[in-house]
Amino acid sequence: MKEEQKNFILFAAFAALVLLGWPMISHWFFPQQPAAPAKMIDGKLQPVPNSGVDPATNALKTIRSRDAVLADSPRVAIDTPALKGSINLKGLRIDDLVLREYGQTVAKNAPPIRLLSPSGAEGSYFAQFGWQGAGAPDGNTVWKADGETLTPASPVKLTATNSTGQTFTVELGVDSNYMFTVRQTVANRGGAPVAVIPYTLISRGQRSTDTSQWAAHVGPVAATNDAAHYIDWKDIESTPQQFTTTGGWVGFSDHYWLTAAIPDQRGGVTIQQRGTAAQQYQADVALAQPIAIRPGKEATYTSHFFAGAKEVKLLDAYQKQYDIAKFERAIDWGWFEIIERPIFTYLSWLFKLVGNFGVAIILLTITIRGLLFPIAQKQFASMAKMRQVQPKMKAIQERYKDDKQRQQQEIMQLYKAEKVNPLAGCAPMLLQIPIMFALYKVLLLTIEMRHQPFVLWIKDLSAPDPATILNLFGYLHFTLPSFLAIGVVPVLLGVSMFFQMRMNPAPMDEMQKQMFAIMPWMLMFLMAPFAVGLQLYWITSNVLTVLQQQWLYARHPEMKVPVEKPSTAKAK
Repeated sequence: MKEEQKNFILFAAFAALVLLGWPMISHWFFPQQPAAPAKMIDGKLQPVPNSGVDPATNALKTIRSRDAVLADSPRVAIDTPALKGSINLKGLRIDDLVLREYGQTVAKNAPPIRLLSPSGAEGSYFAQFGWQGAGAPDGNTVWKADGETLTPASPVKLTATNSTGQTFTVELGVDSNYMFTVRQTVANRGGAPVAVIPYTLISRGQRSTDTSQWAAHVGPVAATNDAAHYIDWKDIESTPQQFTTTGGWVGFSDHYWLTAAIPDQRGGVTIQQRGTAAQQYQADVALAQPIAIRPGKEATYTSHFFAGAKEVKLLDAYQKQYDIAKFERAIDWGWFEIIERPIFTYLSWLFKLVGNFGVAIILLTITIRGLLFPIAQKQFASMAKMRQVQPKMKAIQERYKDDKQRQQQEIMQLYKAEKVNPLAGCAPMLLQIPIMFALYKVLLLTIEMRHQPFVLWIKDLSAPDPATILNLFGYLHFTLPSFLAIGVVPVLLGVSMFFQMRMNPAPMDEMQKQMFAIMPWMLMFLMAPFAVGLQLYWITSNVLTVLQQQWLYARHPEMKVPVEKPSTAKAK
């Protein structure tokens, strides 16, 4: 009895440690709610170090209201089915952009997601286009526009002229989604040759409010022609990262949103990511070699700028249309992309078929469990055989407990005589791990699940269950600690896990019995931060497991017979 009490105390201590320590580690593993916006230090941010780009492009003024900052400079409106905002003619920046199709919350009249903001306003985040070289326009140049509004049907031409006879022109076009086309032209009307290097920079005045997780990168991204590089914010605060490549792109990735400077994929470019300790960051891409322009000649360089949602099919389409190296890797698919992609494609098809993402998740789970059923059946049959020989194996272990080598030999002979493979039950389980992890990542990463309703109070499958029980479903106005914010769906998950574990044979060890008894309720707490879509998958999977086990127990009744403990009496 004393040993059982000791085991229970150890297990209780372990459970308390997990529950109390869970909030400190869960942000690395599970979807998170947005954090509060970062604040400025003394109302200022230090300029980002750069090579050749005017530091004034990154210097921020005292924080003011966005409307006041926007009113300070002449602008060209941006108006497309997916985007709305404006271009700052001072410095030639796209620094005002919202995503029309995505609301900040699930509320019907929620304001749209704001992606870009001007320098001097909260959340400064913008793209700028220009040239390195003597006489090139800088961040204070005011450009002249030939139109008032940029639309998919009407590109805008911006022009600036210097004192030595060079005319700089940027023609901006945009499609009906999120891709801008940037045609930069230099006409040399002077009397001497000039050399210029076209560049695009993306300046960001603070880190993303989304949390970077082990399964979903948030932060600086750079892609070369052979790899995608997911970079930590703090890494570039101390040491800039630079890549020389033909093709590729560079930018910043939020959980669902992306900005990317995309050079001409046929020429050599230098890509950089850099930052400061004041959390100001810059991604830039510049042509690796200067363009020499003789008097009376001109040269044009075409690049692209992406600012929008990381929609899977759209990223794939852009990658194919413009031959952009690794553009689909803006989504951090990870190692199991070969499994995740088919799962995503099938889930999207189911969603179009039934019109409800929650129902699509249930149907996907049924499909996956159906495909894995032969593996599960084989695993269960192997467990049945192992259970049959367990008393004989325990007897051998007791008989030869002082001779481990002889013990192993006798056990292997027993396996051979009974035609039992102890690894047969493990191999099918190992095959299921990448499939389950791939499904988890699909539901975590893809924007297609964001703000998708299911039934009743579940209005967003990408967020945790809002119907928290301990504050009476929100009627009591206080915020619960994360490990106590248990909603109805996590409770259903715990109940489904409880019935699933009840179907398993009772373990012989008392400590294991105690662990199995409390585990469903621990999982209820641990799974609460998950998106409801993931919990819905888990509940459906548990229900299917219970039904599957009932059928398998009918075929293997010996699995219900308790295994007798081996006698503790010494052999005579």
